[in-house]
Amino acid sequence: MKFCRILLLTLLIFPVCLVAQNRYDVVIDEIMADPTPQIGLPNNEWLELKNTTTAPINLQNWRIGDATGQSGPMPNFTLQPDSFVIICTGSAVAAMSAFGTTISVTSFPSLDNDGDQLFLRSANGRTIHAVSYTSGWYQNEVKKDGGWTLEMIDTKSPCAGISNWKASIQVTGGTPGKKNAVDAINNDATSPKLKRAYTTDNVTIVLMYDEPVDSLSGATLANYSIDGGLTFVSATAIAPLFNLVQLVSSTPLVANTVYTITASNVKDCKNNTIGSANKVRVGLPVDASAGEWIINEILFNPRPNGFDFVEFYNNSNKIFDASKLYIANRNSSGVVSSIKVLSTTPYYVFPGDYIVETDDADNLALQYLVKNPDNVLTVSSPPSFPDTEGSVVALNFQGNVIDEVMYKDDWHFKLIDDNEGVSLERIDPDGPSQNETNWHSAASTAGYGTPTYKNSQYKLLNAITATIQVTPKIFSPDNDGRDDIATIQYEVTEPGFIANITIFDAAGRPIRNLVRNGTLGLKGYWNWDGLDDKGNKLPVGTYIIFTEIFNLQGKKSTFKNPVVLARKLQ
Repeated sequence: MKFCRILLLTLLIFPVCLVAQNRYDVVIDEIMADPTPQIGLPNNEWLELKNTTTAPINLQNWRIGDATGQSGPMPNFTLQPDSFVIICTGSAVAAMSAFGTTISVTSFPSLDNDGDQLFLRSANGRTIHAVSYTSGWYQNEVKKDGGWTLEMIDTKSPCAGISNWKASIQVTGGTPGKKNAVDAINNDATSPKLKRAYTTDNVTIVLMYDEPVDSLSGATLANYSIDGGLTFVSATAIAPLFNLVQLVSSTPLVANTVYTITASNVKDCKNNTIGSANKVRVGLPVDASAGEWIINEILFNPRPNGFDFVEFYNNSNKIFDASKLYIANRNSSGVVSSIKVLSTTPYYVFPGDYIVETDDADNLALQYLVKNPDNVLTVSSPPSFPDTEGSVVALNFQGNVIDEVMYKDDWHFKLIDDNEGVSLERIDPDGPSQNETNWHSAASTAGYGTPTYKNSQYKLLNAITATIQVTPKIFSPDNDGRDDIATIQYEVTEPGFIANITIFDAAGRPIRNLVRNGTLGLKGYWNWDGLDDKGNKLPVGTYIIFTEIFNLQGKKSTFKNPVVLARKLQ
């Protein structure tokens, strides 16, 4: 009885013994990584922690850290339910205490401006929360340059990543010691997804998810399968982010073989379960040689507010690792310079894959159709590629030049008046890199660029006769959702053609100049909406679509395609 009274008294005085060991009980909910230039807060780096539970939590001997190390232990401090505490270095305590409760730790991590991986560990070493932020999380081009904090929107969705963070909207630049200015309900209803996989040896595979996963379901062996007759013998969720899972195969992977891994029943911290179609490829990468990893498309004269890009193509049956491939240029002395690795983390490129390097992936998607956004690699401060002439150099892990293009702006199609925003596309992957005739301007019908997919000017091995087809033969532009437009489809046998399309009425009068000097890919289409050049509706009847295709070598073809314009009776 005496023991029970002592135990009850202890629990009443020290309730913190009952809690504080679960993930996300305390979260990092605000980050001041770049306090300069000052907006209204002291010129100090700091983090804010929030207790997301209904019980007080003692932070004694807890630590924070990043990829370079961890801090000293936190002092004896109890963080009350739904309250905040600022964590900083000792020299910043006086200034930060003016905004709220502040405690210091020795060896406070230096927070990188452009991105860092932060973690919070309890006294027993368990990871309670981790954040891997980038400057893109600010979602504001002005605020990411300094003086503003990153704030978590909804602390009940702590593993949602960038969708749950943004720059503070507080006029002082942040909200240390109090509720975030961007605080709102932001329910995480998105299931985790497999992004990619890589190997650390011939039996060990690491899966990468797009968000932290529940460590129990992530480490459940039955949730994973692989083809090729292999099986897994272990699965381990990797701290601190728990977005990585390590799998060990029962037998070694075979070289030059692509395997597919399927994940199922894996959950995130909000119990959203992964979809059944989550599959990634993996294999054993090798070093690339000349002719296997080629420069496939170059944009060196971007539109205003745009950026250069270079597309590479895996022209082999091998697997390459982009973290062991480099892009560079040559300086005025002809020496390879400005060397940049394509990826700072393992990123496998499989046979037939197109990979694009640029310094702003979001901007690229605004400028062009990007069919495979996961194949865009952002390289900070990449080599420069001048608008008139320059060099693009590809190097392998040994530092050997495996492809190079010394381009000039006059390689563009001669009838293009302005090549700004027009990429140069390689015609034949097996053709010479330095041969001007193996390059051509991207087709206008492809938006003047094809990043992450087959070039519009790609040479077809089994070319066919140039054709023009119009479908449907009868169309009714009345906006009822059925046959509202006439589609003019084309196929040509080689690059370098341009087209003019004129539409004539039954009396032979031109009523619409649909296309003028449009550069063609090998396949594409245009649409006619049934209007004349002034945007007026045309009467019902038969019209002739006259198409003229020609190139600078004197080749020319013409086509006449009849089409009937009809309208429903009112």
